[in-house]
Amino acid sequence: MRRAVTSGTPLPAPDDPTPTPPPDLTDPAPSDTAPTAPSDAAPHPDPPAGPGPHAGLGPRVDAAVAQQVRHARHAPWPYTRLDVAAARAAGHRPHPIRQFVLKTRSRCNLACTYCYVYEMADQGWREQPPAMTPATIARAAQRIAEHAAAHDLPRVDLVLHGGEPLLSAPAQLAAPVDAVRTAVAGAAPATRVTATVQTNGTLLTRGRLTALAAAGIRVGVSLDGGLPAHNTRRVDHAGRPGFASAARGLRLLARHPQSYAGVLCVVDLDQDPIETYESLLAFDPPSVGLLLPLANWSSPPPGHHPGRTPYADWLLAVFERWWHDGVRRTRIRLFEEIIALLLGLPTTTETLGLTPAATAVIETDGSIEQADSLKSAYEGAAATGMTLDTHSFDQLLDHPGLAARQLGRDALAGWCRACELVDVCGGGHYPHRYRAGEGFRRPSVYCADLQRLIRHIAAAVQRAARTPRPAAGAPVAGATDTPPAEGTEAVDATAPVTAPAEAPPAEASAAHPPAVAS
Repeated sequence: MRRAVTSGTPLPAPDDPTPTPPPDLTDPAPSDTAPTAPSDAAPHPDPPAGPGPHAGLGPRVDAAVAQQVRHARHAPWPYTRLDVAAARAAGHRPHPIRQFVLKTRSRCNLACTYCYVYEMADQGWREQPPAMTPATIARAAQRIAEHAAAHDLPRVDLVLHGGEPLLSAPAQLAAPVDAVRTAVAGAAPATRVTATVQTNGTLLTRGRLTALAAAGIRVGVSLDGGLPAHNTRRVDHAGRPGFASAARGLRLLARHPQSYAGVLCVVDLDQDPIETYESLLAFDPPSVGLLLPLANWSSPPPGHHPGRTPYADWLLAVFERWWHDGVRRTRIRLFEEIIALLLGLPTTTETLGLTPAATAVIETDGSIEQADSLKSAYEGAAATGMTLDTHSFDQLLDHPGLAARQLGRDALAGWCRACELVDVCGGGHYPHRYRAGEGFRRPSVYCADLQRLIRHIAAAVQRAARTPRPAAGAPVAGATDTPPAEGTEAVDATAPVTAPAEAPPAEASAAHPPAVAS
């Protein structure tokens, strides 16, 4: 029998006593979630081919059943250990979807060697149509409008994603956004629709920027730094570097600040952090998103060793330069989110904090998935078995994978629930908690790094609070020079949007707009 859940009460598996935190949380051996079978047991086979209990109901149903088996094998938490109905009965209410990632293209003109879509555990892109059809776009618009109307959403955020969404011709780029805006205007006229496209930047042209600007679609660019040496892993399918084209596109984008959302950059320990940060500033980004590499306990990140914090060291070098700079030259989302959480303010990212996930992904074939950063865990980790034709987004809310990411503390490992930093860390980014055969109920594989990063930033904020205020007009270290414009965040799918437990005021939403990544 599964254990019922009460709001604010930890949600362990039936055999899950809350453990005492070990001295070193970077050691992946302990776990407070016992897997269904020992983690070194032979994996369960996939369902046998041939007729089964769903024979005759179509290949999609058979595929959904096979996916349920994979989820149960790879991730007992949450797929066999979370009773969603019991959680609802105990008071855990679902939170509506607020961000919709439209995978308008499933192919990319680059072949980045670390890409979570093409190079990691999930290879589902191979079965996707290259582009989203007009019929799928229309159905997506209808479902999004239906959801916005049902929940009286004040705002819906769209992200055009891929693959590389700019593979579409300029005249076609705005079609998905136009369709959603038209559908939402008819069903939920009070709902505002914002839109961003996440691109590798190599296909940015004046024509594309003009089309995007005319449709009110802002542009976020993924880059590994501002120098060719930082981007050696961002190559095309013939192995040729893509940096020159991306840099050209970014220089063009910088001339259109009203369209510029920002730059995303994955932390690379092989690169100097200050050089990376300073080189990105050359492209005048309004925001820089520094992302930890998608990794987990079964596939640890480069440089991961118990007792060491190389990623915190890298990030803190950038933080010190950014924090003590006399003039705020850009916003850095990670640092601003930590500061906001330390001050008890609402945030809009799932990578930190405890606010519930509120992102849905629509693939080119119309299937509905969870955040595709989960593709780094195992084959089909983002899959739900749902499609636009057969399911509403309200039905997605009760899917165990999404429901688990809306439970806050109750979804966390015992070590995390007992940690004094839990309100800020939130257990870390959900994919970073994964371990094969156990699932997503461990501390982040970056736990030690996050602890050091948060404590350092907290100390800096405390020192700033004790420092006398400078004279009017003088620059303030650690403060934004001007109020950020709405939507200035680079979009980030490794960091899906979250829905605050209580809707923040409009000013807070504008200061921390949602984001999703490439």
